[in-house]
Amino acid sequence: MDILWYIGAFILILSPIIFVHELGHFLAARFFDIEVEEFGIGFPPRAMTLFERGGTKYTLNWIPLGGFVRPAGEDDPDVPGGLSSASKTARFSVLVMGAVFNFIFAFFVLWGAFAMGQSINRIGIGQLLDDNVVEEVGLQTGDIFVEVNGKEIGSDSNLLIGEISSNPNNPIEIVYERDGVLNSVTVAPKASDADPERGALGVGLENVPTGEKTYMGLGAAAVESVNTIYEVIALTLTAPAKLIQGSLSPQQARPISVVGISQIAGTQARDAFDTGDWFNVLFFTGIISVGLGFTNLLPLPALDGGRILFVIIEAIRGRRVAAEREGFVHMVGMLLLLGLMALMIVNDVVNPIF
Repeated sequence: MDILWYIGAFILILSPIIFVHELGHFLAARFFDIEVEEFGIGFPPRAMTLFERGGTKYTLNWIPLGGFVRPAGEDDPDVPGGLSSASKTARFSVLVMGAVFNFIFAFFVLWGAFAMGQSINRIGIGQLLDDNVVEEVGLQTGDIFVEVNGKEIGSDSNLLIGEISSNPNNPIEIVYERDGVLNSVTVAPKASDADPERGALGVGLENVPTGEKTYMGLGAAAVESVNTIYEVIALTLTAPAKLIQGSLSPQQARPISVVGISQIAGTQARDAFDTGDWFNVLFFTGIISVGLGFTNLLPLPALDGGRILFVIIEAIRGRRVAAEREGFVHMVGMLLLLGLMALMIVNDVVNPIF
């Protein structure tokens, strides 16, 4: 049944994110009178043509995942009225608006999530794995982490994981709660790079609901939404440095593929159906939308950001790069990106997120 949750949640979360991204491209193209041959809901093969208006076919496609835009002359500047023959301002706007719409979508989704209320969870031990280092000091399943090295954990699993993984083979003090009683133990985490699946303590973590719930007013929720978007972008930019400094563990900085996204989304959707609390699903949707938008703006070949880079180069040098040369760069970039995606998928299959 897990695979059904993974697939269903993947479609539920990714479809609106991709659709909104393509809608941004489409509306910008229409604003600048760029001819659009097709605006599709879902991915081909085509199921049916819904209608045709203004020279654009609006289609419904069999693969239920977002949508796509097919502008005329996307890579051919000789096509009149097409994307590639449009002005630099028009091309820049069309390319950037996909990401802009992702950020706008993320703002409203996160705003709604914070306004609806966030459940307060605590982090507990859900499973003791083989060769763990906590049983010998008396920790067991059901224990709730309260503090690690004097830092209060609360519901922040990243703080817990970061503090543990940054102290391999060094004793750390853990304050935990069992049956309402606080206890303290000292344990030395193992270096987790030898076996990433087991982690530094050899335990599986779980969220322990407390039954309380925090609510925000609409204004505070909007501010928190903006702050969250900023934090996601800032963390993405600073992740390499934090990884080198050791303030971010390899597991925390691990890139995930569509497989990893479906694993997380499926688990959260299943929990939401069980508890009726959709905060985590909405929050994850907002985060993924920000991530997709920001990633597409990176100046990498084949991505929107790579195409934007060529527009900027054209503006600086006063003439455009030959279409054949730009197309070759994007083709090579696409092959490299597909290879990277394949490696990430294999990693998520061999080393699942959960």
